[in-house]
Amino acid sequence: MAERLRDLSQPIDVPLLDATVAAFYGTGSKEERSAADQILQELQTNPDTWLQVVHILQNSQSLNTKFFALQVLENVIKYRWNALPVEQRDGIKNYISEVIVQLSSNEVSFRKERLYVNKLNVILVQVLKHEWPARWQSFIPDLVSAAKSSETICENCMAILKLLSEEVFDFSRGEMTQQKIKELKQSLNSEFQLIHELCLYVLSASQRTELIRATLATLHAFLSWIPLGYIFESPLLEILLKFFPIASYRNLTLQCLTEVAALQFGDFYDMQYVKMYTIFMIQLQTIIPAGTNISEAYTNGSSEEQAFIQNLALFFTSFCKSHIRVLESTPENRAALLTGLQYLISISYVDDTEVFKVCLDYWNLLVLELFEAHHSLDIPVVSVGLMGLQATLIPEVVDGLGSPLLQRRQLYSDPLSKLRTLMICRMAKPEEVLIVEDENGNIVRETMKDNDVLVQYKIMRETLIYLSHLDHEDTEQQMLKKLSKQLSGEEWSWNNLNTLCWAIGSISGSMMEEQENRFLVMVIRDLLNLCEITKGKDNKAVIASNIMYVVGQYPRFLRAHWKFLKTVVNKLFEFMHETHPGVQDMACDTFLKIVQKCKRKFVITQVGENEPFVSELLSSLPTTVSDLQPHQIHSFYESVGHMIQAESDATKRDEYLKRLMDLPNQKWAEIIGQASRSVDVLKDQDVIRAVLNILQTNTSAASSLGTYFFPQISLIFLDMLTVYRMYSELISNSIAEGGPFASKTSFVKLLRSVKRETLKLIETFVDKAEDQPHIGKQFVPPMMDPVLGDYARNLPDARESEVLSLFATIINKYKGVMMEYVPRIFEAVFQCTLEMITKNFEDYPEHRLKFFSLLRAIGTHCFQALIQLSSQQLELVMNSIIWAFRHTERNIAETGLSLLLELLKNFQVSEFCNQFYRTYYLKIEQEIFAVLTDAFHKPGFKLHVLVLQHLFCLVDSGALTEPLWDASTVPYPYPNNTMFVRDYTIKLLGSSFPNMTAAEITQFVGGLFESRNDLPTFKNHMRDFLVQSKKFSAQDNKDLYAEETAAQRERERQRMLSIPGMIAPSELQDEMVDS
Repeated sequence: MAERLRDLSQPIDVPLLDATVAAFYGTGSKEERSAADQILQELQTNPDTWLQVVHILQNSQSLNTKFFALQVLENVIKYRWNALPVEQRDGIKNYISEVIVQLSSNEVSFRKERLYVNKLNVILVQVLKHEWPARWQSFIPDLVSAAKSSETICENCMAILKLLSEEVFDFSRGEMTQQKIKELKQSLNSEFQLIHELCLYVLSASQRTELIRATLATLHAFLSWIPLGYIFESPLLEILLKFFPIASYRNLTLQCLTEVAALQFGDFYDMQYVKMYTIFMIQLQTIIPAGTNISEAYTNGSSEEQAFIQNLALFFTSFCKSHIRVLESTPENRAALLTGLQYLISISYVDDTEVFKVCLDYWNLLVLELFEAHHSLDIPVVSVGLMGLQATLIPEVVDGLGSPLLQRRQLYSDPLSKLRTLMICRMAKPEEVLIVEDENGNIVRETMKDNDVLVQYKIMRETLIYLSHLDHEDTEQQMLKKLSKQLSGEEWSWNNLNTLCWAIGSISGSMMEEQENRFLVMVIRDLLNLCEITKGKDNKAVIASNIMYVVGQYPRFLRAHWKFLKTVVNKLFEFMHETHPGVQDMACDTFLKIVQKCKRKFVITQVGENEPFVSELLSSLPTTVSDLQPHQIHSFYESVGHMIQAESDATKRDEYLKRLMDLPNQKWAEIIGQASRSVDVLKDQDVIRAVLNILQTNTSAASSLGTYFFPQISLIFLDMLTVYRMYSELISNSIAEGGPFASKTSFVKLLRSVKRETLKLIETFVDKAEDQPHIGKQFVPPMMDPVLGDYARNLPDARESEVLSLFATIINKYKGVMMEYVPRIFEAVFQCTLEMITKNFEDYPEHRLKFFSLLRAIGTHCFQALIQLSSQQLELVMNSIIWAFRHTERNIAETGLSLLLELLKNFQVSEFCNQFYRTYYLKIEQEIFAVLTDAFHKPGFKLHVLVLQHLFCLVDSGALTEPLWDASTVPYPYPNNTMFVRDYTIKLLGSSFPNMTAAEITQFVGGLFESRNDLPTFKNHMRDFLVQSKKFSAQDNKDLYAEETAAQRERERQRMLSIPGMIAPSELQDEMVDS
């Protein structure tokens, strides 16, 4: 049977093909399906199958078979069309056109065969992309005259035109050459008159709903690109506005009008826009009367009505973005503009994310524009004048710049006030808030961050800050009024309180300090009252979460008001006993945030107090943390560490530290005491957990205390190393006895956690402590055997990667002082780690990154130690660096490349310059070109370029005094290294890119040498080469421009910093001088 189908020398057996296709789509056995699949795939790949297509289409009874045949045909048209003889091309063209006309000429067959006709239309457009305009000039006239012969043919012609427009204008990138796209666009433009006349004729003469809808859909596809005269100097707009009130055309017409509204091309047709908008508004008020609750209408509406509201949002935002200035010009227009904005505000309340996004993006643009107009005045008096004093005090500003500005501001004051209400009611949740309502209406701890909400929060926060700057009074009044309605119970609900408090928190920093103080005193007082008078655990949790969010956002206020600061912190301590999920976490997070910004306030004795707050806190510490989980206690210790660190008197500081660490130290002494009597105590799982917890508490305190943690770490350091060594032996024994699976048991995992935490504690202390070499000298020697020796002795699975990062941190911190220890470090970790990570690119990912970071630290700070390595060891180092930058894992590759750059620079100025470069120059160049031209390594582009620039600048810098080539193997004596490297590079690239001509490569290499001293030119030259060598498609080259993008982001940040409040005060990295 299969053989009969495969034999294409005679007409194919169509009933048999139908049966095969049915078997493929059918519910038969798996074997039948895969046999049918096999046959169909063979037919599809056979270059002669397409010759049978017409025969199949004429005789098949199955739609699926016809689709199969058309798919074969489509592939031929896409990839082999120009290779076919003319008569075959014409045959296909005529046949497809005839079938389309035949099927769409009467209503019954057109509706019945709709799917088939649609597919034929797609095929026809594929043919057109090759044939039209050059080889089928009469296509548009033919189509238009066919369309006039019957209404169903006309409807299908509209579908073809719509497809053609989409193919040429929307989907052409990467499918056709730029030249071909240009040619098709010009043809469509020049022939558009016929299409235009046809559309107007249909819209004015036809009564058929389907035809009119098809015509409107086609127009919608065309409006964004046709010559403007066809829109504004013809009856088109009037006709569209005439169709707008009719329910069945409403959505399509509105989409067309939106396309027109979005066009931007100067002010030539302003009057037509005003006319269009005015008529539109009159008609809209008959469809949705002004004052309708659109949000409710949306919720209860059909999908057509919902689409209408969404399209309405797009229309208003498109129109206002491009033409709002025209509407500001006369009183009548202004009234229509305000009505439109009122509609848009009403649509913004619709409970649908997509609709809201459309509105929000526009509001953000509008308030930014209004804000910038005022911000650019930058005359201090004016800003006061605009804030409340009468502007008449400064006549010269009113007559000059100020007057149109003030009028414009007046015009928008009402919509902006309503917009503030909207933003406050719909404020999105900020990242810091951990307490949310789940779908069952319960208050729970958030489990997943929702990125869409965070993006929305960012835009809403920006918009609200601009709104606040435009009128501080109104912003404050609205917020306080809403808050009082929470207290009175009139508007009390979780959602109302949340959005209000998120809005209050988000405008931090945008008011003048005095106003902010007045405002916050009322806000915090009201919130604390609300907390007192409201009953119910869930309610209290919501209020607590809001109090914490608001106070965390206003450090400036808390620093200036000790009474409030103290009340707030005590309130946080209260929340630390509240076992509702999320409340304790948020209390600890907020406490840390506040302490970081106000730490000085806690170590001085405030007016009316007997001792500093920190001392009072340390006395009651055990009770404060009694209900907290271990991770929350660690956060608490970090916070108190920040307070103690702010104390400048060393004696007091050490005393506070001793009191802070009292609980963990007692427990530690007890465990060590028991262990000295019987070492088996340390094997008890509960004891191991206690040890882990004590170490974690120490790490938290060390992270905020830095150098001042020294007395505490000295106290436990040696005991800690003893425990480390003992646990290490326990692990090794367990693995030796139980085999590789033993490393997965909970007992071994727990022991390893203790080892890791020990290393983390030392690393945290070294990293945070100030640079005091004596600390390094004191801590490193005792660790040599317990830590380094242990790493070398252990099985690969039991080696802690933290050992590598700890020594990287130590070398980065104490630099050259560590020189004498480098050989020991090298000996312990180098060979054995390389064996673990060079088997493939996947195993031991943690060890990889940390190993290269350690190597980089040694290469940067202890270069002399590298020079003293034997040539075999140095070769290992170089090979491991090459191995690093071959990784597709970005961090590892970047660490490897940065280390390579350091070494290249250091060797250039050392006495081993010639020897090193003769051994490694060509290898490095070859390897860097390999990753540079490989799309997986795009993110490393900047560093690849720097390495190559270094290599090309080096050859004639005078640093190299000997030839780079080996005279015994290179027959041709080069005059100098530059000529040799140029020649080598041309050969290297020539063999790697056979698709490029020798001339192109020689020109590229020449360009590299010419631009090597000018990095931007050198880099652009590289980019062009990568695109030209076809290694990189045009779609995604953003990584090659990463640096430029970063610079753009920095400019944006500087702009944000110039607007008060735009970067939240709690985010600013200021060392608060809060004495």
